[in-house]
Amino acid sequence: MPIAQNKRAPEIKSAPDDIETAFGDFMRTFQAFREDNDRRIDELTEKGAADVVTGEKVERISKSLDAQQRAIDGLLLTKARPRIGGATGTPERLEHTNAFGAYIRKGQETGLRQIEAKAMSYGSDPDGGFLVPEEIDTEIGRRLGELSPIRSIATVRQVTGAVLKKPFAVSGMAVGWVGETDQRPETATGQLAELSFPTMELYAMPAATASLLEDSAVDIDAWITAEVEIAFAEQEGAAFVAGDGVNKPRGFLDYPSVMENDWTWGSLGHIATGTDGNFDPAEPSDVLVETVYALKAGYRQNASFVMNRKTQAAIRKIKDADGNYVWQPPASAGQRAALMGFPVVEAEDMPDIGADATPIAFGDFRRGYLVVDRTGVRVLRDPYSAKPYVLFYTTKRVGGGVQDFDAIKLVKFAAT
Repeated sequence: MPIAQNKRAPEIKSAPDDIETAFGDFMRTFQAFREDNDRRIDELTEKGAADVVTGEKVERISKSLDAQQRAIDGLLLTKARPRIGGATGTPERLEHTNAFGAYIRKGQETGLRQIEAKAMSYGSDPDGGFLVPEEIDTEIGRRLGELSPIRSIATVRQVTGAVLKKPFAVSGMAVGWVGETDQRPETATGQLAELSFPTMELYAMPAATASLLEDSAVDIDAWITAEVEIAFAEQEGAAFVAGDGVNKPRGFLDYPSVMENDWTWGSLGHIATGTDGNFDPAEPSDVLVETVYALKAGYRQNASFVMNRKTQAAIRKIKDADGNYVWQPPASAGQRAALMGFPVVEAEDMPDIGADATPIAFGDFRRGYLVVDRTGVRVLRDPYSAKPYVLFYTTKRVGGGVQDFDAIKLVKFAAT
C-alpha cells in the first residue's frame, strides 16, 4: 500500500497581502457599482423611472462597498497595533512599568506608592487609582487618534489643569500701516472674549479573570490598551459630534447654525439643499459646490467632509453637471475617499439624511475644533465588586468644543 504523502499546509497570507486583496475587491465592486448606477441614471433620464431590479442591485452593491470598507479599516487598525510591552526605556520608566504590572496582576500597591511619592504626586490616593506608565498613556492617545474620527482631524492640546481657557479678539487684532520714521498712533482697543474648554471624566471598566492576570505570557500593557481604546473612542467620538457639554465635551453640531448669509460668531453657517429631507432632485451636487466655496480660501486648503456611511452611500450615486461622479474611492488602502476633491472622514455619530438634519459638515477641523486632553490615564483595581472577576476602572479626562466658528460649515437638508 503506497505511503500517503503529506499535503502541504495552505499558505497563510500576511496582513499586508490581506489588505491589498481586500482593497482590490473593493475597487472591483466600485467599478460594478458605477456601471449599474450609470444604467439606473440612464433609465431615469429616458423613462422617468428606474427599473426596480436595477435600483435594488445598486443598493445591494452600495452596501457591499460599505462592508468591504469596514473590513479594510479593521485590517489597517490591526496592522497598526504594536506590542508595547517589554523591558525598554529609562530606569525610571522601567521601575514604573514593573510596579504597574505588579499592581495589575496581584494588587500590590507598594511600588506605585513609592514612585508617586518620589514624584511628589498628591492626586493618587487609593480611591483615585494610579497613573499608567507613560508608554501605555502615549499608546492609548495614539490609538484614539486612529479610531476617533474627529480627534484625527482636530487640534489636540494636552493640559495639566481641569480647564483650558483661550482668549480671542472678537473684532480681530488692531493693526495699521506706518512709515519707517512715522509716529505710531494708538490703535483702537480690541474687544477680547474667552472660550473655555473644561475636561470631563471618561471611563472604561474592562474585566479580567485571575488566570489571565496570573499568566506571565500575557502582555498586560497591550491588554489594558486594547480593552479601553475602543470604549474611549466610541464615547468621545459621539461627544465630539453632538455632545451637549454636560459632563462631556460639546460637539460641533450642538452649537446653533444659521444661514450662511446671516452668519455671526458663536454659530455655524449652513447651506440648505432647497428640499426638505433630500438633495435637490434636479441639481443634487450644487449644494456641495456651494458649501465648498462658502468656506474661506485659507480654510479650504486643509478642509475635509465629515458624514456617516449612509450619507456617503447616497452621495456615491451623484454626478456633477459634466457627468462625473462627485465621490471617488481612496487611491490606496489606508487613504480616505474624496468628495469634490476633499477627503471624506467617516463619523458614524453624524445624523442620517432627514428633514432639517445637518448630516454633512465641511471645514478645516484643525482650526475649527479643539480637543483637550488632561495628561494621565488612571487605573483603579477592583477585585471585590464582581467576583471572581477583577475590574479595572480606567479613567481619562477629555474636553472639546468649537474654537473657530468660521472654519466649519454644515449642509442642512431643508428648503431654507
